[in-house]
Amino acid sequence: MGSVPVLIRDVRIFDGLSSEVSGPSSVLVEDRRIAAIGGGTPPHALVVEGGGRVLMPGLTDAHVHLFAAGNTEVGLAMGSTGSGYYRALAEAGRMLLRGFTSVRDMGGDVTALRQVLDAGAFPGPRIYPSQAALSQTSGHGDFSCAYDDATTFGGAPSRAEGIGFMRVADGRDQVLAAAREQLKRGATQIKVMAGGGVTSAHDPLDVVQYTVDELRAAVEAAADWGTYVSAHVFSDEGIRRAVAAGIKSVEHGHLASQETIRLLTDEGVWLSTQPFLEGDHSFSSPESTAKNKQVCDGVARTYAWARAAGTQIAFGTDLLLDPSRATLQSEMLTRLSSTFGFTPVDALKMVTSGNARLFRLCGERDPYKAARIGEVTVGAWADLLVVEGDPTRDLSVLGAPEENLAVIVKDGRVHRNRLA
Repeated sequence: MGSVPVLIRDVRIFDGLSSEVSGPSSVLVEDRRIAAIGGGTPPHALVVEGGGRVLMPGLTDAHVHLFAAGNTEVGLAMGSTGSGYYRALAEAGRMLLRGFTSVRDMGGDVTALRQVLDAGAFPGPRIYPSQAALSQTSGHGDFSCAYDDATTFGGAPSRAEGIGFMRVADGRDQVLAAAREQLKRGATQIKVMAGGGVTSAHDPLDVVQYTVDELRAAVEAAADWGTYVSAHVFSDEGIRRAVAAGIKSVEHGHLASQETIRLLTDEGVWLSTQPFLEGDHSFSSPESTAKNKQVCDGVARTYAWARAAGTQIAFGTDLLLDPSRATLQSEMLTRLSSTFGFTPVDALKMVTSGNARLFRLCGERDPYKAARIGEVTVGAWADLLVVEGDPTRDLSVLGAPEENLAVIVKDGRVHRNRLA
């Protein structure tokens, strides 16, 4: 895999770090990494003529659910477990062809998927798995029915627990065990549900979930493995409790106050948020529809406050349970510039080297720590895109990956080359 050197010649490079695009240059890929920038053509190299196009790092997404993005809720609940894994595998391949070469999976049994993709058996992005997200009884990850006995009282686990999507755990001891269970199963970071959610039936958005002691138990378990905890949470009080417990990444945060956004900056906590529009998801439940509107109404002000405060912002999409809408991943990226006030260059930095800094918080648990992702520098992993048009001036070109991604390279392997 990636054994043949690849020279991509006559390209202008956006390296993911600087604000400028280089003059005409070349990138040599060898042994899965970027071996040289500029220079001659080595013997036996596959030469790709870039024709003056822009070359950039592969895209990243800090909040995906590969298992859920490729499946419907009914399919996961009623279908065979095997079909869920196969659909996740298929979605991984489609995600790569949208230009996303690294993702952080925030709930789902995807460690085995990561392993087969890393081995080159199938196409797909690099994956940082969280494995099952941790939830209290009645929390955002409790998919049991209201009349079911809680598992702590002997009730049967829900289907979401049975397929490794969620783990319901109450009290310090159970949270410790649940976090350690995910680490044993290959999690690179731990995900907890620290507040109400849109899709879940039992928890309004304003409710705070997990006590500080329970959250600290997850943080301690993760720290013992050299990694961190991220928290699903929208509300102000829930975010503040999560920060007090030592959580390093807030997922969503759309209902935070300006003061709480400043707190994230002061404490060095990431805001891993999503450029949602109300039509991105549809719900049969009027309660979920109303909650979705409330969240989407907060997107623009959350981004504006975070930019003003200098908060570390990560880009994610959180698309799930409707495979027909998975392609919105590309459009959502372009909204950073078209709708939510980021310059194209700042958006590109966020979705390349910016997200990569968040991913690296998992330390020794990082399966890709041997090289860097999200940048075009010598020694970095060779995850590269050659783009029709200049995304540093017009981010919308990335919204049409089928038309505008001329070359896709991941781990030194060419997955698309329309310039041959």
